[in-house]
Amino acid sequence: MSEGFERYERQYCELSSNLLKKCKSASLIDGERKKQKISEIKAGVDDAESLIRNMDLEARSLQPNIKAVLLAKLREYKSDLNNLKSEMKRLASSDLNQAARDELLEAGMADKLTVSADQRARLLTSTERVDKSSDRIRDSRKTMLETEDLGVSILQDLHQQRQSLLRADNTLHGVDDNISGSKKIVTNISRRMSRNKWIIGAVITVLVVAIVLILYFKLSK
Repeated sequence: MSEGFERYERQYCELSSNLLKKCKSASLIDGERKKQKISEIKAGVDDAESLIRNMDLEARSLQPNIKAVLLAKLREYKSDLNNLKSEMKRLASSDLNQAARDELLEAGMADKLTVSADQRARLLTSTERVDKSSDRIRDSRKTMLETEDLGVSILQDLHQQRQSLLRADNTLHGVDDNISGSKKIVTNISRRMSRNKWIIGAVITVLVVAIVLILYFKLSK
């Protein structure tokens, strides 16, 4: 959740609670003290409206899944603020006698306080749900980052293995070239040996023929 939203939310809840106490207090007094209390309530309501606007701006700047939850919570706060405005108008325009004010306090005000308490309870429940959703989102983000790190590590390992395979392939090509060169040398040596055999054979034949001729001429004399 946005830190800004949480800050405005805490300020609003504190202000709403104080305004509710002031409304209850103002309903029990009259005269100048009541006018002063109503003036304080009006200033507090203006501040509460400003906090509602700030929360609305913060909520609309967040991601859609968080934004929807916060806007739903914000509707509860707006409803609570409308109740406070209604109480302020009721106090400001009240010209009833003491009996009527007592009846209003015992009936209407009691119901309104009960509604406000129920709304605050729902708001607290919504806050807990939003906090749990935020925790789940943080856990999901942590898991996503860990998965991303693992993927990067795997890619690095694959890259190193690919480089090793490329070096091995280059080495094999070098060995193959050396084998091809050696094969050519062996072939040339074999050809030379064959050629030398023929030469040696021819030389031996010539020598044998020469010896035979020499012996023939010697014996014939």
